Amino acid sequence: MPMGEVQVERVHRKVTKIGNSFGVTLNKELLNRINADLGDDLEIIVNENEGEIVLRKSPKIPKGLDSRFFEVLQANVDQYRKTIEGLKDR
Repeated sequence: MPMGEVQVERVHRKVTKIGNSFGVTLNKELLNRINADLGDDLEIIVNENEGEIVLRKSPKIPKGLDSRFFEVLQANVDQYRKTIEGLKDR
């Protein structure tokens, strides 16, 4: 796969009732692919404009690093994504 190309796979799951809530179950193979396991924290990103939800393993925060660091980093990457992607070909 060429550098910068993202591999995407579609997995279909049904929304089910879990107690008084709704949920989507993830099998072990799917969790292994994002290096997640039972008890790990996952991050949910909601993009209402596109009608999508992204679920990913939450980053581990190294000791002494402010938890907002990743929020600021992600905001900068989002803001300057085209510039950053343009640098790869230089």
